[in-house]
Amino acid sequence: MNTGPIHIERRAAQRFEFHLPVSIRVMGSATEGHGFTRDLSARGAFFYTEIELAEGSPVELTVMMPSEITLAENMRVRCIGKVTRVTRAESKLGVAVHIEKYEFLPESSEPPAAFERISALHKHSQQRDIPQVADSSSVRLS
Repeated sequence: MNTGPIHIERRAAQRFEFHLPVSIRVMGSATEGHGFTRDLSARGAFFYTEIELAEGSPVELTVMMPSEITLAENMRVRCIGKVTRVTRAESKLGVAVHIEKYEFLPESSEPPAAFERISALHKHSQQRDIPQVADSSSVRLS
């Protein structure tokens, strides 16, 4: 008989382990930076960055969401959310964000050059062409 602790999963959406470059902007301030994700879901993200973020801060994240999450093609997405947790990991901060809403960016939005530099630092299990969406729409998560 196993008498170990019982772990109850509280996440509402499936989490995917993806190491993707992410652009970060603290809403209502001039603070901007870059980082990379540890994992993503339709309702949240955990990423590493060097910029100082505080719990409760409203943030805007821009990331190329993979097809495993969008259930369509890869899409550049701007996510609006709030920081729920910040942890120290050596010289970087680990940041959890609850995503409140997101919008698909139009095709003309090109990723910043920093995306390519950050992405080059991480191993990728697969190299894929990354198509972009032609129209912009706003979606509110429930």
